Amino acid sequence: MNVLSGKGLGLSVLSSVLFALMPVYFAWLAPLDGLQVVALRVVWSLPMVLLLVGLLREGRALWATLKRLVREPRLCLAIPAAALLMGIQWWVFVWATMNGEAMAMSLGYFLLPLAIVLTGRLVYGERLRPLQQVAVVCALLGVVNEVWVTGALSWVSLLPVVGYPPYFVLRRWMAVDALSGFVLEMCCLLPFALLALHWSSPGAILQQTPWLWALLPGLGLLSAIAFAAMLASSRMLPLSLFGILSYVEPALLVFVALYVLGEQLPEGAIWTYGPIWLAVAWVCLDSARLLRKQLRRAPVAS
Repeated sequence: MNVLSGKGLGLSVLSSVLFALMPVYFAWLAPLDGLQVVALRVVWSLPMVLLLVGLLREGRALWATLKRLVREPRLCLAIPAAALLMGIQWWVFVWATMNGEAMAMSLGYFLLPLAIVLTGRLVYGERLRPLQQVAVVCALLGVVNEVWVTGALSWVSLLPVVGYPPYFVLRRWMAVDALSGFVLEMCCLLPFALLALHWSSPGAILQQTPWLWALLPGLGLLSAIAFAAMLASSRMLPLSLFGILSYVEPALLVFVALYVLGEQLPEGAIWTYGPIWLAVAWVCLDSARLLRKQLRRAPVAS
């Protein structure tokens, strides 16, 4: 495994762990509602990611990206589009975890890696290995069962599946480093976040529970590190491998939903989750085999 792939692997796992911890953090922010949490997340993410830019000495990269906006007007359209796609995902993530829909959301995140793998195949011509093909079939069986039983997939499950792949494709096309792109996306979302806070007026809640102020910087820092790690890994790894590694997050989300947030699996859900979890097993096996081959081929450092 080359150094870049190893770093991308570590960043992918780090982002998955941090994202899985977020529902617990959101629960600590009650009685703030979902819209208020999303808006405050945007407001506090911007200074936190700027802090990371300073600590990691990425100011030159940010300045280079700002100069690209002048030279490449297409970026001025692409960055707001990426911000919109990400903002929608932020909202549904917070809303689902604060409204007892964490299991439905985890189903979407179980299907998301397969959507990313297929996107890599269709957009970048990345070939699916045999075990990946089996995994896609298994996951589709779970989806078919869910549609058969409920009449449709929950919109909470569908949004990540249809929203994130074009976001990653757009971010890869922009070729903007993770932190700089995140800064610009937060700048695009900031006016809407401030408008949402003005409309929802969380001031009274914050006055009654002043200890929430101590949690808000952590919300921004957690979001900034998690997204920066995810975006960096998405550019360091082949899209298909990045999709496979994304299974870490929904597995952790299921654990959090069942054992921390107290949700339960819906009746008959085994016929939906079973094939999808089997798909997870296949892609994990395929990933382990691939990494083992790469390690065997890697030169030994002297």
